[in-house]
Amino acid sequence: MRSASGPEGRTGATPPSGNGVPADADRTARARIRDAAVHRFAVEGFGASVRAIAADAGVSAGLVMHHFGSKEKLRAECDAHLLAAIRRLKRENVADAAAGQSFFHKFAAAEENAPIVGYVLRSMQDGSALAREFIDHMVVDAVDYTRDGVAAGVIVPSRDEAARARYLTLSALGALLLEVTLSPPSDPSDLVTIVRDYLANSYLPMMELFSEGFLTSRRMLDDYLLYVSDPPPDEAVPAPAPG
Repeated sequence: MRSASGPEGRTGATPPSGNGVPADADRTARARIRDAAVHRFAVEGFGASVRAIAADAGVSAGLVMHHFGSKEKLRAECDAHLLAAIRRLKRENVADAAAGQSFFHKFAAAEENAPIVGYVLRSMQDGSALAREFIDHMVVDAVDYTRDGVAAGVIVPSRDEAARARYLTLSALGALLLEVTLSPPSDPSDLVTIVRDYLANSYLPMMELFSEGFLTSRRMLDDYLLYVSDPPPDEAVPAPAPG
């Protein structure tokens, strides 16, 4: 991390630029504190002290309290800020896919979003009411941008868009949590390496499943639908076009 001098003449570490966290253009003290908190929470967890966050932002702990009132309110603003960032990134992915742009420029830039991944991981590990609310918001947002993808013609429609969005979100988050739990990084603060390892292990099978499917026929789905008391209409999901 580089050091930066805050408005009060204090020097502290700030999150690196290009960290995937959208920052306010005027870089106000409040924005610097929020971004420093996102990075500190992602690296250290939500037990990180206000004093450490203040040092990262180059301000005093008193100024953190002046802007946010409590660490809980600071965390709530971090949650809202990152949910907006995730929503923006997902919508950009859908829009780029609809415009025929290559997926790989997003893949190459994924490491820039390492603090977001670290923050989400810490939220899952925390398991608090605020963490559950954060994940629930991710699921709700996933429903919206998945529908955008269906409307844009880049995602196959679902019989139950909400259920599919929830399953995909929880599956991705669960895979990330298990990856880090079963193969813990040697340096938990190295968020970029965590993201790089996750992408290396997961993206090929993920893209295969998303793009080519898994089963060679729909027999298992048909069998399941026979036992559903009120199955959704099958015509809601058109057959994929040949080729």
